[in-house]
Amino acid sequence: MNPTEKPALLLLADDDSDDRLLVKDALDECQWRGELRCVENGEELLDYLLRRGTYNGVDPPRPGLILLDLNMPRKDGRQALRRNQSRPRSAADPGGHSHDLEGGHRYRRLV
Repeated sequence: MNPTEKPALLLLADDDSDDRLLVKDALDECQWRGELRCVENGEELLDYLLRRGTYNGVDPPRPGLILLDLNMPRKDGRQALRRNQSRPRSAADPGGHSHDLEGGHRYRRLV
């Protein structure tokens, strides 16, 4: 990474605190230098991405990658994924894949 380049932001959407800790520990172990931010459900993920609710009037950094749990309360990962895909795109939008660990290795394109 270029010294003047800002580290990537990874946004983790997962309702399980143990899973969030596992991801953090894995990133620490591989000495990942980016920032990790977490949301606990699909509704909070959309609030973050769309700057609404708790994030209204705040300008949180755009994630470079979103890790998305497909099975969450309130709005599950599938619903959040569909809603995110239906909104207008910008060059600043992250790309990535979702992965459902409990349901097997199923990958989906986020954008």
